[in-house]
Amino acid sequence: MNYVPETEIHLGLSDEDRAAGLVSVIIPLLDEAENLPILHTQLLAVMDDCGRPFEVIYVDDGSRDGSWEILQLLARADMRVKAVQFRRNYGQTAAMAAGIRAARGEIIVTLDADLQNDPRDIPELLGKLEEGYDVVSGWRSERKDKLLTRRLPSWLANSLISRFTGVHLHDYGCTLKVYRAEVIHDVQLYGEMHRFIPAYAALAGARVTEVVVRHHERHAGTTKYGLSRILRVFLDLLFVKFFGGYGTKPMHFFGGMGFASIALGIAVGALTLYQRLYLRLDNGEPIYVHRNPLILLAAMLFLVGVNCLMLGFLAEILIRIYHEARSKRPYTIRTTINVNEDGTDRPATRD
Repeated sequence: MNYVPETEIHLGLSDEDRAAGLVSVIIPLLDEAENLPILHTQLLAVMDDCGRPFEVIYVDDGSRDGSWEILQLLARADMRVKAVQFRRNYGQTAAMAAGIRAARGEIIVTLDADLQNDPRDIPELLGKLEEGYDVVSGWRSERKDKLLTRRLPSWLANSLISRFTGVHLHDYGCTLKVYRAEVIHDVQLYGEMHRFIPAYAALAGARVTEVVVRHHERHAGTTKYGLSRILRVFLDLLFVKFFGGYGTKPMHFFGGMGFASIALGIAVGALTLYQRLYLRLDNGEPIYVHRNPLILLAAMLFLVGVNCLMLGFLAEILIRIYHEARSKRPYTIRTTINVNEDGTDRPATRD
């Protein structure tokens, strides 16, 4: 799978081209045919009551249960509804990236399609955004999920993410969030990175807060999450920590480790030399360097340090290539309705 820089993945429109006051609701989904009609009815009722111009962008992440057929009907009945279909399942993060790229609004709302998020909470999150925040995250304080398989792993993940990133939120995994479009313009999404958007935004200077939201039991279908996701989240968290601190200066990270290892190797080598010159074995013989195991440790530490420095040089080269490559995305689209790849709302079909 090929990845591209965030500006190429996410947003087809510049900030100047965005529709003033428009709210873009993005809903990634996989096999949610039974939930879609109910969700769509609830969502339209809430957004109509808000009195704001809005659009709804559904991203079908490779569904096989008839979800796309339902989305076609919804999009053709209402030009405010847009639909994007992936050729296969790429994951929620890629679906979120495609939705954000197609969005025209100054404000972006993300929402799950399984009816566990409640659309009625959207006005409260929008109101909180107007208080001067850039990101408002939902907090499912009373979750209706199983303790061992969902709530406990989620608590552990939230604690780790908050500690590692310094952005303290109770519920990073809640999809219901509201963003100002400009704060996620330069956020790259791949892997499981969608949950880290508030942390990325905060690192860029955005004001982040959270609001308690409702949480319901799943109405129909099966959950797409499991314990296997914990390891992937942890590995992505390590990347976020590294990229947030050293993403533009990897030599500082690898160089620091390299010099520390070289210095330690020199210190161990000096200790070996001291033992050779001033210490003796019980039988009075000197401690020969070639028989002292510390000399092997000194050599290993020195070589590891040199390798770290070389890795730092390579990382510097790669990071420059990364920031200059702007050509490919982590997904391929089969069909779109009411949306072009450039983010405009002219009807378009691709196959």
